[in-house]
Amino acid sequence: QAKSREKQLEKIEVIEAPVAGLRSLSFRFPPAPRSGREVVTIEDLVHTYGEKILFLGANLEIERGDRIAFLGPNGSGKSTILRMIMGMEEPTEGTVKLGNHNVIPSYFEQNQAEALDLVKNVMETIHDEVPEWKNEEVRTLLGNFLFSGETVFKKVAALSGGEKARLALAKMLLKPGNFMLLDEPTNHLDIPAKEMLEEALKNYDGTVVLVSHDRYFISQVANKIVEIRDGDFQVYLGDYHYYLDKIEEEKEAERVAKIMAEKAAKKAEKAAKKKQKDKDKAAAKRK
Repeated sequence: QAKSREKQLEKIEVIEAPVAGLRSLSFRFPPAPRSGREVVTIEDLVHTYGEKILFLGANLEIERGDRIAFLGPNGSGKSTILRMIMGMEEPTEGTVKLGNHNVIPSYFEQNQAEALDLVKNVMETIHDEVPEWKNEEVRTLLGNFLFSGETVFKKVAALSGGEKARLALAKMLLKPGNFMLLDEPTNHLDIPAKEMLEEALKNYDGTVVLVSHDRYFISQVANKIVEIRDGDFQVYLGDYHYYLDKIEEEKEAERVAKIMAEKAAKKAEKAAKKKQKDKDKAAAKRK
């Protein structure tokens, strides 16, 4: 297990910024209503799928202002945690509960783009969410997501994967609440859209939990890393670079501990042999 984790870490340690897009998008979240300090409390969580154990007595506190990235191999329970926080999946044992004071969650699922109404056009998709907006306001927002001119009347069914992802993101960002749960939000997004989301989240004054395979995105957004490991949450109180430094320290500590254990074992073996030798000598003298 330690080897597989080491291999996984070797794959993710290179963090490169993507090549800058030709046209940048701009978007800022409206001020988030202030929630209480406790946003999510996870206590004694046990969760299984058949024979597979995802969590075994796991505990975690998510507090106002946290921007947490969940890390772990595929199938470790990252998306499951988001669904349990939203009340869409019940834990096998233990509790996962939202804070009591004005916590307003907003959830972006992996397949959010697929859930769009294919019959509507781009303009209708947004206008139906905010019917009080004027057409010009809707067009301005869509322009920020690279929908302009006649493209705002394009049917959702005719959009590319990247365009659908941008539209789904625009739709969610209209009503962000004060606690955003984002499951692979950069899937199918082009570089300008990713950069826009990074900046918007960095300036967002609510709480964020996210799951993403995009390590550069995580390095730009997260201020706390939670690694799912051995059925529990390992919390790193810093950004992605801090996490990588700590992982290196852990690997070095494990290496040193292994060397020390090997030395101690050799020393004990040597002492045992000497003791036996002395015992044999004493027995020979008695004869």
